[in-house]
Amino acid sequence: MAMIPSLFGNNNTTIFDPFSFNMFDPSTETSTAISNTRIDWKETPEAHIFKADVPGLKKEEVKVEVEEGKVLRISGERSVEKEDKIDTWHRTERSSGKFTRRFRLPENVKMDQIKATMENGVLCVVVPKEEEKKRDVKNIQICG
Repeated sequence: MAMIPSLFGNNNTTIFDPFSFNMFDPSTETSTAISNTRIDWKETPEAHIFKADVPGLKKEEVKVEVEEGKVLRISGERSVEKEDKIDTWHRTERSSGKFTRRFRLPENVKMDQIKATMENGVLCVVVPKEEEKKRDVKNIQICG
């Protein structure tokens, strides 16, 4: 599949990726706070594997769901750190808030066997693929 970079500056997305959502579709909401959550998606002969960087989040703060129409949804929330009135902040660069990422899964996945693990700030979601059915091929001899 050819990857065509987005015209809007994010080189990690593509305009014509058949599995991603249209960026103008309101159902693809992404909250601004930590919406830049990076997710890799690779396909092996056995499965589709998603890896998301979610540093500092506990597994209880991350949700992996399958929506209607074979859509994998990865979401989470990083809470705002409690602020003590006597503290003086010199810099705040770590983001807080919600994020949501959605991926349309292909038809050949086993929806009931999806597994998710989280280790060292990396969420790994494994979506097994159905075995490809081998086609019976019968050779036809050409006469004449």
